[in-house]
Amino acid sequence: MKVTDIIKDSGKTVFSFELLPPLKGQDAGKLYRTIEDLLEFDPKYINITTHRSELEFHERKDGSIEKRVVRKRPGTVAIAASIQYKYGVPVIPHILCGGFSKQETEDVLIDLNFLGIDNILALRGDGAKNEHVFRPFPDGHSHANELVEQVANLRNGRYLDPDLKNNTPMDFCIGVAGYPEKHGEAPNLDTDLQYLKQKVDAGANYIVTQMFFDNQKYYNFVARCREIGIEVPIIPGIKPISLCNQLTVLPKIFNIDLPVEFATELGRCKNDEDARIVGKEWSISQAKDLIAHGVPCIHVYTYGVSDNTREIARAVF
Repeated sequence: MKVTDIIKDSGKTVFSFELLPPLKGQDAGKLYRTIEDLLEFDPKYINITTHRSELEFHERKDGSIEKRVVRKRPGTVAIAASIQYKYGVPVIPHILCGGFSKQETEDVLIDLNFLGIDNILALRGDGAKNEHVFRPFPDGHSHANELVEQVANLRNGRYLDPDLKNNTPMDFCIGVAGYPEKHGEAPNLDTDLQYLKQKVDAGANYIVTQMFFDNQKYYNFVARCREIGIEVPIIPGIKPISLCNQLTVLPKIFNIDLPVEFATELGRCKNDEDARIVGKEWSISQAKDLIAHGVPCIHVYTYGVSDNTREIARAVF
């Protein structure tokens, strides 16, 4: 079932969450247990992230340097299919520009279509770890709106090979990312909103936001989106803080602000358990306020930790 249909048919705020695929060498047991911990709250869909290959450098015994290309979290397509068929919950794999060519993207989309997965989240993704600026993969996309356009073309049976005949359309529901506090690389929020509109105009069906901790920033973001003609659903994403160091790490990595009251409470925490409690209570307060404002969905970034997400879901759903 498509995310847009889930939202349209629900009549109330629904619950969804995001997971990481297991590291190479690990099985899916922990991931399945996380899902099973949250099934009682009727999640309407589950996101599964995708990760590009990375370069690693290792010193040989003779002192020379060996360069290796490593994919630390492979298997997103297989994991997405296994979750959807094991639990009957729609799964949304992330599709990235970074690290993938257009042909690789098309092949993944064909696989997803064969597997009955009709939702995707289209993202530019991060640059390679050894690069200071994002560089597109050879014959890949530079921007998320280009990726959205490629996926949208498949709705009309337009594949990369112009010589293909009698092509089968693939009607994916396309989600994209939005940034209530602007993307870290955007010069200002106005410019970032125009980039977001480009993604919607290219064929995106809904938006899910980057994490935020001040609901008013989300409400302002939605209002500004509507002012410039973005009419698709805008789903808020929240992240329960669970570690003391996230007080400084999250703002640095994600270019977000923490409200003074919240930051002050976290600063008083003596250990991670204290931080988990403060983070959980803040997320519960956020979620209740968002629901009162009639948001279509509460999307939780779990990062594989289900206990605090479970407590939040129990308090609000």
